[in-house]
Amino acid sequence: MDANRKEYHQVRNFFIEWLDTINNELVKIDDDYFDTPGKKAINRINNNLMFHPNRPVYKDHFAGGLDQVNKQGDFYIELGVNECFMGGGYWHPSSKLLSSIRDAIDYNGEELLAIVNKKSFKSTFGGMLNAESLKNSPKGYSNDHPYIDLLKMKSFAAGWTFTQQEVLLKNFDKKVIGIYKELLPFRRYLNEAVTV
Repeated sequence: MDANRKEYHQVRNFFIEWLDTINNELVKIDDDYFDTPGKKAINRINNNLMFHPNRPVYKDHFAGGLDQVNKQGDFYIELGVNECFMGGGYWHPSSKLLSSIRDAIDYNGEELLAIVNKKSFKSTFGGMLNAESLKNSPKGYSNDHPYIDLLKMKSFAAGWTFTQQEVLLKNFDKKVIGIYKELLPFRRYLNEAVTV
């Protein structure tokens, strides 16, 4: 890092400015959007070695969370050496948030199924991201619950992986906005679930 600190700060500043540009566009198109300037959105470059001591000291990507009311449920964008990704939802939410999402599914799982089974959602994201699920039904729900497969899930997120070459295309910002719009009903369902 010491040898490349100047270049790191140049790229970091560019990424913050770019996040500002996307943030300003999202503010215009979504009345419920939480204004998140680039400096607030950008993630730390350091890995958390307390919980993951085998990781390198520094990440190999820049990332940020827009529409960030809290640290979960934001619109996440990652540009990295090995992967470029954008998406949103709740990845390994706390037990309290997970319980709220399950309550929402129990009450109105049909709406979530309609969102994730929508043709454009499936063609964009391929469905929700595969994540660990419970082997048995969660406490308080029977195995014959109509939405048992959703209730067993431990994460609720969707995303789109893209190439470094796509980042350089002239229409990339428009693509980011399009992904945000497609993801919005899914994120709204989850955000409403955790705030009830």
